[in-house]
Amino acid sequence: MITKRIIPCLDVKNGRVVKGVNFEGLGDVASPVELAKFYSDCGADELVFYDITASAEGRKLFTDILCELARSVFIPLTVGGGINTLEDFDRVLKCGADKVSVNSGAIRNLSLIGEAAKRYGDQCVVLSADIKRVDGVFRVFAKGGRENTGMEAIEWIKRGVDNGAGEIVVNSIDTDGVKGGFDIEMLEAVCNAVSVPVIASGGAGCIDHFTELFGALPKVDAGLAASIFHFGEVKIEDLKKELKKNNIPVRL
Repeated sequence: MITKRIIPCLDVKNGRVVKGVNFEGLGDVASPVELAKFYSDCGADELVFYDITASAEGRKLFTDILCELARSVFIPLTVGGGINTLEDFDRVLKCGADKVSVNSGAIRNLSLIGEAAKRYGDQCVVLSADIKRVDGVFRVFAKGGRENTGMEAIEWIKRGVDNGAGEIVVNSIDTDGVKGGFDIEMLEAVCNAVSVPVIASGGAGCIDHFTELFGALPKVDAGLAASIFHFGEVKIEDLKKELKKNNIPVRL
């Protein structure tokens, strides 16, 4: 049986890890390099690094910090933020990333997914979708949740997978930072639409939320969270022990 992955997320702005609620009100947390080393040492299965304002500011991702971070961790690293071209994929991979996450860049140019999958393999291409309910419909947002594209989210994700995305990160803007639990309804709709790994993001507030997630949706491959790990509210070791106790396969 494939083990479920626990993935801390580093949202980086101006070289520092930040965290907000519903993608707003960002507050300073820590150094991304120090935090990454901590997670690598304490049992995280993977790590996600997002340069969260690169797309909105129309600039390239912070590669100096990324290189330093990649040298300090020994778990798979997914990197996103300002990924708009194959050259961006190449630059980030050369900095030490194992996978590249694309969001706004794919919205502007869907063929980027297919081109990257052809060059680097679909296992390297992660489609990250920021999704929010608008009048009861799941809509895709761009530029770090700032811009409603008007696109229906499930169809968009299916198109991304059809074009070569090997993994999907589902970021629920509605539940982000609220700590009331993962967006089960949204995640179920995505899991029913695609056959590639799905990572749940947004809403984790306690250990029970992960148990509920994997219990309700066995197709979900991983749970991603930020603030509960950053502020020590949940320790990854304790989380994995509880999942194991509930017969959910994890790497201890």
